[in-house]
Amino acid sequence: MGSGGGGGGGGTKLPIPGKRNILITSALPYVNNVPHLGNIIGCVLSADVFARYCRLRGYNAVYICGTDEYGTATETKAMEEKCTPQQICDKYHAVHKQVYDWFNIGFDKFGRTSTPQQTEVCQAIFKKLFENNWLSENTMQQLYCDTCPRFLADRLVEGVCPTPGCNYDSARGDQCEKCGKLLNPTELIDPRCKICQTTPRIRDTNHLFLELPLLKDRLVEYINEMSEAGSWSQNAIQTTHAWLKEGLKPRCITRDLKWGVPVPHEKFKDKVFYVWFDAPIGYVSITSCYTPEWEQWWKNPENVELFQFMGKDNVPFHTVIFPATLLGTGEKWTLMKTISVTEYLNYEAGKFSKSKGIGVFGNDVKDTNIPVEVWRYYLLTNRPEVSDTLFTWADLQAKLNSELLNNLGNFVNRVLSFIAKPSGLGYGSVIPDAPGADLHSLTAELAEKVGKSVEQYVEAMEKVKLKQGLKTAMSISSEGNAYLQASQFWKLYKEDQLSCSIVMKTSVGLVHLLACLLEPFMPSFSIEVFKQLNLPPETSVSLRDENGEIERAKRPWEIIPAGHKIGAPEPLFKELKDEEVEFYRKKFAGSQADRIVRAAEAEKVAEQLRKTKVSDGSGKKSQPAKSSAGAKSKAPATEAEISITRLDIRVGLITKVQKHPDADSLYVEEIDVGEGQNRTVVSGLVKYIPLEEMQNRKVCVLCNLKPATMRGIKSQAMVLCASNKENTKVEFIEPPVSAKVGERVTFPGFEGAPDDVLNPKKKVWETLQPDLHTDSVLIAHFKNIPFTTSAGVCKASSIQDGSIR
Repeated sequence: MGSGGGGGGGGTKLPIPGKRNILITSALPYVNNVPHLGNIIGCVLSADVFARYCRLRGYNAVYICGTDEYGTATETKAMEEKCTPQQICDKYHAVHKQVYDWFNIGFDKFGRTSTPQQTEVCQAIFKKLFENNWLSENTMQQLYCDTCPRFLADRLVEGVCPTPGCNYDSARGDQCEKCGKLLNPTELIDPRCKICQTTPRIRDTNHLFLELPLLKDRLVEYINEMSEAGSWSQNAIQTTHAWLKEGLKPRCITRDLKWGVPVPHEKFKDKVFYVWFDAPIGYVSITSCYTPEWEQWWKNPENVELFQFMGKDNVPFHTVIFPATLLGTGEKWTLMKTISVTEYLNYEAGKFSKSKGIGVFGNDVKDTNIPVEVWRYYLLTNRPEVSDTLFTWADLQAKLNSELLNNLGNFVNRVLSFIAKPSGLGYGSVIPDAPGADLHSLTAELAEKVGKSVEQYVEAMEKVKLKQGLKTAMSISSEGNAYLQASQFWKLYKEDQLSCSIVMKTSVGLVHLLACLLEPFMPSFSIEVFKQLNLPPETSVSLRDENGEIERAKRPWEIIPAGHKIGAPEPLFKELKDEEVEFYRKKFAGSQADRIVRAAEAEKVAEQLRKTKVSDGSGKKSQPAKSSAGAKSKAPATEAEISITRLDIRVGLITKVQKHPDADSLYVEEIDVGEGQNRTVVSGLVKYIPLEEMQNRKVCVLCNLKPATMRGIKSQAMVLCASNKENTKVEFIEPPVSAKVGERVTFPGFEGAPDDVLNPKKKVWETLQPDLHTDSVLIAHFKNIPFTTSAGVCKASSIQDGSIR
């Protein structure tokens, strides 16, 4: 599991009896363009994460992908670039491979469909379908361009979408990009030839059809059984049932083209197979390029599980057409067990588009100086699993700075840096022994949480819920930061060496565990962590049941042995600054064509400036003008950055509560916040929390809001609560029971004194509040940093993913 594009290492893999044998494919990217970030997260990156997870667990997994090279789009691109289809395929196959190598996609085989093996497998499947009478011949009307002169394949025709309410004026002949409806070219309103823009006419032509209606019973049986057994994603089930409900129709499998797999039939020898008939067969032919014993993977349903990854527009071809094709052969094929489908990743204000060149493309990312692990992390946290998601530069910055730098990187660096300090200040880079760790209460509490998190991680990943798996792994880092804060290890080192050794040996075990759990998501991060731990990644990355590694996660102090010497700690992530974000936003605005023009214009201006001598007319070089205010004028004081440290959030205890005498919806509480005198607080919680449940509760209190009079009573603070999305449920954010009244709630990685009183005009609270939330395990966070006390993290009692205010 290296950092390059390689797969699981070793030689060619074949199914092993008695092991879990998993065959993984991602939709074959079309070869006529550079992939953008939406393509990458939708197919190859998602499948790579799952393949790496399978290897982490010790499963026998093979990940197959490659470029889809036949069809109209290649012919069209070749016309545009004035070269042959083969030259286009060679050029863009190399581009795709380069992009995926940079993204650390670990294919076992990344092949292509313009191979003799593709022709052989495709024609063999066709012959079986023909022999079994699942094919029919029919005359169809097709658009013919007299100017070109040629029959126009689907993608060589554009026009107005006929779907009511859509009216998109650039719908392709096979599918409308706007509404997603599959089309026939003759259905388009006002069709035009994409090559010469003239109006084509309709002509008869003979083609072969796959009789889907005759295969319906077998297909429905397969869909019903496997969609349940394989836990198909909801969007895949909905799309498939919509196709079935609409009624299956015979599907044309041939086209009047030259660039494709030839049809092995005398009557149709001048035609090729339609790209959506032969493209999924590419999974099989690429596997046959990987091993001549490919049938052990593809004709072995008892011993092989097939997982397929794709964007939502590819679903019917994988759940209906491809399985129907394989069922029709009468042979024992390995049919898809699990399908993982993504919605669309949109870019800033609109959609990523290969054809229009809008968005960030695979060849752009390496020019940003943002490391690959950051790109992988951001795309995977933003994976559009159930609905479309949005890529924004500001969001990427926030996730890098708060989640990777301040949470994960901060935890790893604090632990390793302290261990690396010389003896007398730390441990001289040697892991200390930690006898009695299981009896150390803070450590035992942490270990229980970590054990549950690892079980939740495995459960999510087995169901291909990749985003949830990543979130769960990152929560262990948050718990680790809270554990370090609560232990106050820097004090323990001087006052209680044994407890300090327990904390550090446990924490370095968590570092190792995080490097394993996050390897599927950020392999380059894990390699660097293992380097800093002075451990070989190829043997360290493992989470196998048979090795007891999941059980060992419940005893993290046992993960790395005492006496092991670590390497040199270094920061793992670098802050992304506002000016860099603005630079990238401008750089990648508009289409790729716009960017090339802008770059050329900028180079012209730069060249002119290089040739121009700047002078003031006297022969002397001009100097920058001095400020009219004079050299002694002082710059205005810099306004303090709006940081979470400016909030004074403390652990409070409600000592008394009653209803407001003049407002039915308000309570008046007396709260001890450690000042010797209680504060009066007015809260609108009457309809959410019964009076008897308000008494003697520990709560999180924001103490430096400007006091406000509410119905005649001055409120001197605010109690922080979580609410659900519908605002129908509200509950306290509660510190641990053993948290000290009056102690400040902290956010690991953020240091600084709070404002005495927040200035309402500066909108500090209003700016920070949208980033306060509870996560899926109820922990309160600012962005991805937990509300932390000396006794642990603060939580809601039942509201997941809620807003805090």
